[in-house]
Amino acid sequence: MRTTSTYTVIGIIGIVLSGCASVSTGVEEAEVAASAAMPTLPDDWSSVQEMVVGQPVGWIASFNDPILRELVLEAQLNNKDLASAAANLARARALSGLAAAALSPEVSAGLDTQNSGLLDGDDSSEISIGAQVSWEVDLWGRLRSGREGAVRGLEAAQADYLFSQYSIAAGVADAYFVAIEASEQFQITKSTIEALTETDRLVRLRFENGIGNAQDVALSRSNLASSREDLIEIEGAQRDALRSLELLLGRYPSAELEVRRDLPQVPDALPVGVPSDILERRPDLIAAERRIAEAITGVDEARTAKLPSLSLTGSLGGASDDLSNILDPSNVAWSAASSLLAPIFDGGARDRQIDIATAEVEAAIANYASTALNAFSDVEGALDQEVVLRRRAEELKIAVLESREAYRLADIRYIEGETDLIDVLDVQSRVFAAESELISVQRSQLSERVSLSLALGGSWEYAAHEQ
Repeated sequence: MRTTSTYTVIGIIGIVLSGCASVSTGVEEAEVAASAAMPTLPDDWSSVQEMVVGQPVGWIASFNDPILRELVLEAQLNNKDLASAAANLARARALSGLAAAALSPEVSAGLDTQNSGLLDGDDSSEISIGAQVSWEVDLWGRLRSGREGAVRGLEAAQADYLFSQYSIAAGVADAYFVAIEASEQFQITKSTIEALTETDRLVRLRFENGIGNAQDVALSRSNLASSREDLIEIEGAQRDALRSLELLLGRYPSAELEVRRDLPQVPDALPVGVPSDILERRPDLIAAERRIAEAITGVDEARTAKLPSLSLTGSLGGASDDLSNILDPSNVAWSAASSLLAPIFDGGARDRQIDIATAEVEAAIANYASTALNAFSDVEGALDQEVVLRRRAEELKIAVLESREAYRLADIRYIEGETDLIDVLDVQSRVFAAESELISVQRSQLSERVSLSLALGGSWEYAAHEQ
């Protein structure tokens, strides 16, 4: 015959199974909220009309530089900031599992022994073994809301980690190009010194033969000393660039890394798509949208915390002085209990929790809108700079060619006594300045391409996946 408590437990379970509240994942609501927070988006990028659309390709591979690919892979494996992001992802995964575990019953088992007796008499012993089950029934979906929030948080952490990978790759590429530029600037300055050394030799020879004057000698030596000082400065900048790159790779910053001696060619233009595309492509925007969903489930969790909670517990165990008959029905006892707890007064704590969760939703939406606007600005700025830098490079190439021709003619005129040394040195400085600026702009073109690729949110082929 069933006891009253048994029927009570069965009845409660039936109510639970038939009346559990449905739980939102927050994803659809987040998408609506994120869309509403956006300004009206144009059909195309304002600078895209000047871009030549190319073919999609992994943007690290597009530079066609095996050394760069290997350095990016090394950074993915050893960079300390990325290791920290990986640890945050592992933490989010553990929190998601913890939230899911709260939905399951908790089962525990125990074994106890007890010995007792008189100092001058008989003693006795008792062994007890048992199992206990406890379960908080998720009547209104509070625990499931917590689980869904943890899942959305995990998805955000996964997107953050992916964006960290992209950012580290971009940082390595940029530092790599800066190091190569420093090497090329070093070579230009060395060539400058060689040319100035030859000029100084001719000036002194003319002075010794009574053709030149002391002013020309002093001017020549001054320019030569200034260029040597430039070389010392560039050597220091080159070491700084190498140390920055080594830090990204997780190496000791010894400035001993070998890089190629010349900059790679700028890859073909990227297929930039339309502004709305990056809302679904950029990992940081995906993470921001998932955090809206996470915050929305937090509101659901806070609201259901005001409703009654139901807990079920049960135990089964036996006790005997002999382990062999401990499970004999006459030694086994069971118990079942239910507990329904409804909050009545908490000083407004639960209402404030709802207010806090609602404010977190508003903050997440605002953060998403801000992140998206910054992303649009990143792309527009990078597109514009690609055009500007390409035009500058074209003009600088002309400037280098023409200044070299001007220097050749000025040198001839100086040897023939038709012009002063200061004119020759002025033209010569124009040559070296144009060459140096051209290298700087070419490096900026590469760095801007990296920035544009990162701003567009991919597509980057992770080198480790291709091994």
